[in-house]
Amino acid sequence: MSNWINFPAFAGIAIALWLVTMGIQLTNNKQKDLIIWISGWLGVVALGAFIGLLWHTLERPPMRTLGETRLWYSFFLPVIGLFTFARWKYKWLLNYSIVMAVVFLGINYMNPDTYNKTLMPALQSPWFVPHVIVYIFSYAILAASSLVAVYGLYQYYYSTFNHKNLELANNLVYLGFGFLTLGLLFGALWAKEAWGHYWTWDPKETWAFLTWMAYLVYMHLRYRHPAAVKSPLWSLALAFVVLLICWFGVNYLPSAQQSVHTYTN
Repeated sequence: MSNWINFPAFAGIAIALWLVTMGIQLTNNKQKDLIIWISGWLGVVALGAFIGLLWHTLERPPMRTLGETRLWYSFFLPVIGLFTFARWKYKWLLNYSIVMAVVFLGINYMNPDTYNKTLMPALQSPWFVPHVIVYIFSYAILAASSLVAVYGLYQYYYSTFNHKNLELANNLVYLGFGFLTLGLLFGALWAKEAWGHYWTWDPKETWAFLTWMAYLVYMHLRYRHPAAVKSPLWSLALAFVVLLICWFGVNYLPSAQQSVHTYTN
């Protein structure tokens, strides 16, 4: 079996369509919003087709390695960008989503995984797929919210702050936090089934909890100090750093060698 099947072809089609999505914004075409919507979604479909083909070929969910999770991240980011564009017309957020999706696809192309059908017993659980899917989806949403925070900080320090950006950050955080919470719950149920305990303070579990708390701090600041701008924006931007450590940084910690989550390496 070819490790990548036809990954360059599928990724190339998706990237080409997403470049059309970005490029049409620079024109005066009266139908450009429709073209953005169509080309953006066709790119998502192209990448989704590859993921589906990979799933079928491997005979297991392609969610075991970091490379496989990057595929899902590249899939979900444009989805979020397209929905926020449809709802709020934020072209810069759509473009960010596309650029990051292309970057992750590029990383996977330069550093391809050695795909195999092996799935350790702990992963052969009905909780595996929903746990990973909701987590990656929440990561994509929360990444977008943190970018809004960074953009908001830039506006704040240059006296051009727009409160609509904070409202967008709120909407994204609340949605992402909901899926993040589901991910924690699914993970606990999965752990109980696989290892007999809901929670063991494994390094990955610890950082997952810290990530959850980091976004809860932001939500607390927004609730307690609704007029504040700088502190919640900084909180949201830094929360994403914690999320990145949880996603892949924890794999490089010495304590991770004893982690039951090392299968994600």
